[in-house]
Amino acid sequence: MIPPVPPEPAGLSRVRERIAKLEAQFGNQPRVDFGDALATAASPAPPAEVQQALANAAQRNGVDLGLLTALAQTESGFDSTAVSPKGALGLLQLMPGTAARLGLQNPFDPTANADAGAQYLREQLDRFNDVPLALAAYNAGPAAVQRYGQVPPYAETQRFVQRIMDRMSLAR
Repeated sequence: MIPPVPPEPAGLSRVRERIAKLEAQFGNQPRVDFGDALATAASPAPPAEVQQALANAAQRNGVDLGLLTALAQTESGFDSTAVSPKGALGLLQLMPGTAARLGLQNPFDPTANADAGAQYLREQLDRFNDVPLALAAYNAGPAAVQRYGQVPPYAETQRFVQRIMDRMSLAR
């Protein structure tokens, strides 16, 4: 038996009407995804162990610490035990094949994961000589960036690149 749908909270219809009026008034403005806005907003600093791992990895691989930190925040929210629905693992969300190619044995070790992720990011920066393209390659794969010659037209990848670039500008 399907449970009955609960009644709409009081006042929700007024909120919907107000949203409709605002959309009519500002409909020509770019839409803001509030999930993206919240994800881009300032978040707690990473744990000390993660900060140190990112700092060391950035220095060893010649990657900007702010960029690597924004990448880790976007990828895992600084959670070294994160596993994505697509199977990406750890702090910098490396796919198992990429992790293996980089010699990463324990993707949940924040130090090892940060180093492997920084190494992979360095490869993409060297390949594309452009931060947004390197980030797109990190997310969608270098073949997709080469195929399109720009950030691929995948909504997920475009949001990913934008979030990191926004976090970089907020950090400066």
